[in-house]
Amino acid sequence: MAFERPVGVTGSELTFSRWLFSFALVTSLFFTWGFAYGLLDVLNAHFQQVFGISKLQSTLLQLAYFGAYVVFSPFAGLFMRHYGYKKGIHLGLTLYSLGAVFFWPSAKYEKYGGFVGCTFVIGCGLSCLEVAANSYISVLGSPQYAAMRLNFSQGFQGLASFAGPLIASTYFFRGKNANTLDTVQWVYLAVACLGLVLNILFFFCHLPEITEEALTKEIVDKGIVNDIGPFWRQYRCVFGFVAQMSYVGAQVAVASFVVNYLVDQNVGIDHSKASLMFSFCQLTFTGGRFVGVIILRWVDPALLLSIYGVMCMTFCLAVALASGKAGVGCLYILFFFESICYPCIFTLGTKNLGIHTKKGSGLIVMGVGGGAWYPPAQGALADKAYTRRSYLVPFSGYVAMTIYAFGLVIDQATKNGFHWRNIDDADLVALRSANPDSMRSVDDGITDVSITEKKISEN
Repeated sequence: MAFERPVGVTGSELTFSRWLFSFALVTSLFFTWGFAYGLLDVLNAHFQQVFGISKLQSTLLQLAYFGAYVVFSPFAGLFMRHYGYKKGIHLGLTLYSLGAVFFWPSAKYEKYGGFVGCTFVIGCGLSCLEVAANSYISVLGSPQYAAMRLNFSQGFQGLASFAGPLIASTYFFRGKNANTLDTVQWVYLAVACLGLVLNILFFFCHLPEITEEALTKEIVDKGIVNDIGPFWRQYRCVFGFVAQMSYVGAQVAVASFVVNYLVDQNVGIDHSKASLMFSFCQLTFTGGRFVGVIILRWVDPALLLSIYGVMCMTFCLAVALASGKAGVGCLYILFFFESICYPCIFTLGTKNLGIHTKKGSGLIVMGVGGGAWYPPAQGALADKAYTRRSYLVPFSGYVAMTIYAFGLVIDQATKNGFHWRNIDDADLVALRSANPDSMRSVDDGITDVSITEKKISEN
């Protein structure tokens, strides 16, 4: 049976109104999985109380959620390569709603294994949505501003991640709800309804299909031919998978034990207050993303990722070593510098992949599976030592991510000369063709488009 490939366009071929509608529609998906992720980390601590399980056992939720990304993301990439982004979104939302619905019987019969299984199904749905939404936003316009667009869209994921712990602090940990699962079943029933509503909206809305063939032609027309080749030679994408796996593992590990960390700091914080403070950690993270949108308008994404990576390493180490309010303050700063990392790794890893765009997107999203094994490692250390010391585990993930970022900066400097500004690859190709010696001062050479056009005409 032959697959029927969708006929499509590139982001640059859309009118502004169609581009804006498509951007807003897909951005709505980021709120969906941000809400689910925000609730996950709070359920981690809630189930410790209700089921009387250890910190290590509670991380089975993270193992199921992020393990689903490892299992399902490659399939999601192949599915969308043959059937398009829109059908991939429908598949993701369907799995998301099904997983959320079955939280009801799991809560009613108080089966922890049921929660783990439902979380796996939700993770499969969200991995499909991430491949679709992240990839679609990245290619919906110029590669120069892909990181800026994705940071803006993912900022709404951060808003939802803030709402999740806020709801939990109000309803999960207070009164009789502190030791029951009654509220959990109602919250996830609402989550299932949200997924259903979005699925219906996408069915009736026209979403322009952006195909890999059209993207490849666009890349070749710009003169960017170095990135065209077999998939295994797309080193920026392959190593991007490693960086994403390490970063997401670190991010999830940090968030998974925030409630435990705050309570253990002995500064008068109980579980309800800790959950509320965690929601403000997520708000700090979200604010960092919107600040990142502004910075990425001018600063090169690889260079900014390098700087933020160093800051993540520094403050993660400070969280592990500092005590009391100093440690809490460092935790908030760590959340701020985590903000741009995922979108930048994704856009840098999938940049100019052409016919490999959806396969590469599936691979990078598969890296989210790092969240499956970092929390258990941290949980095991937290059970044996102080929770604060367990934050040495995510430190290793930030190290790997920072090495990747610096590697990209060095690679760019070798090919095009060092530059701190966010410059379109097409301008770099044109400038290099016009005057190779000018690459030594590329930031000055691309001050504005008129200078570049003048050099091309003179050539």
